[in-house]
Amino acid sequence: MNDTFHAFINEELEIEPISKGALSGRKFAVKDVFEVKGQVASAGNPDWLRTHKPSGIHAMVIQQLLHAGAKLKGMTITDELMYSLNGENYHYGTPRNPRAPGRIPGGSSSGSAVAVSAGLVDFALGTDTGGSVRVPAAYCGIYGIRPSHGAVPIDGVIPLAESFDTVGWFAQDSELLLRVGRQLIKQKHPTSSRPFSNLLFGTDAWDLVDIKSRSTLSVGINALLNTAERNEWVQIAEEGLMEWASCFRTLQGREIWNNHRKWINEVKPHFGPDIKERFEWASTLTETDQKKAEQQRIKVQSRLHELLGDDTLLIIPTTPGEAPFCQLSGEEIEKRRSQTMQLSCIAGLAGFPQVAIPLKNENGLPLSLSIIAGKKQDLRLLEWVYERRDIWASI
Repeated sequence: MNDTFHAFINEELEIEPISKGALSGRKFAVKDVFEVKGQVASAGNPDWLRTHKPSGIHAMVIQQLLHAGAKLKGMTITDELMYSLNGENYHYGTPRNPRAPGRIPGGSSSGSAVAVSAGLVDFALGTDTGGSVRVPAAYCGIYGIRPSHGAVPIDGVIPLAESFDTVGWFAQDSELLLRVGRQLIKQKHPTSSRPFSNLLFGTDAWDLVDIKSRSTLSVGINALLNTAERNEWVQIAEEGLMEWASCFRTLQGREIWNNHRKWINEVKPHFGPDIKERFEWASTLTETDQKKAEQQRIKVQSRLHELLGDDTLLIIPTTPGEAPFCQLSGEEIEKRRSQTMQLSCIAGLAGFPQVAIPLKNENGLPLSLSIIAGKKQDLRLLEWVYERRDIWASI
């Protein structure tokens, strides 16, 4: 494998399948935050790599995939401690976006998305806390899923913010996305046998789409409108999605600091400028901030449960538009990050599954539509997306 796209931090890593199964003959890569026996995950930072020991076991999801017949091939680059949506690693470099040259791949599962988009592996594992699978899937023109919180085992994964952390994955087609899901998702609660009969379109989410992306995404909306038994345009957040994103950032930041402050204070690691600023901000959050945000999260969860139940899907743009160019100024990239988090926080706060579906803009650059279902409806959602594969291909 010739990694001309700079997707891998360890291109030589190979683990053979344990047995034959539904994924026999398939190769997958993993983000540099998963435990692999005999390896040290760096979490995108040389000081983390230096201060941690090799793992004695595989992460549970890796074990599941090896038992299903898949072969592990390569460890992929991540943003530092998974605390970014850009994919530009200060220490290890930026994976090259195969579908949008010169533009960011999206983070923090940047390497995994690039490896799949470039065809270096069949599918890849990432993690998604605040959008770290959905955003790179959108920017690299592939499918990606953030599952329901707790639906996929996260044992053996370096934590970021535990009440939001999920294991997600990428694939170039909806069939393989579903096939991997059937191996990883073991639903603990019965799900409805009824079809998804109602589609909701969030007006406040669609207001965030930039002008040059609206035409293509409107085609996607119209294609779905023609297939729905019922559809409705609704305002998702009565308080405003900016308020929801602020709630998410506070809860996430508080958990991140609690998880990593001991290591940061002891090791004093060298972070890239953007990551350094985020950790400094997270360190200022108080218990009062957290309690206020937790009350807001309860209201958000109640609102989204009321909207979706078990027979309704919410349709939103995955990101406001195309991938930004690499090395934009701090102000420009933070504006896009803020807008993107207003979209990604919806499923994150609710703990709901979200699938990002690739579309192509009129200029050939990737765009993405997202489908959100109620909690624990993951497999039904993946099946729904797969059954409409002809629609996605026509947009």
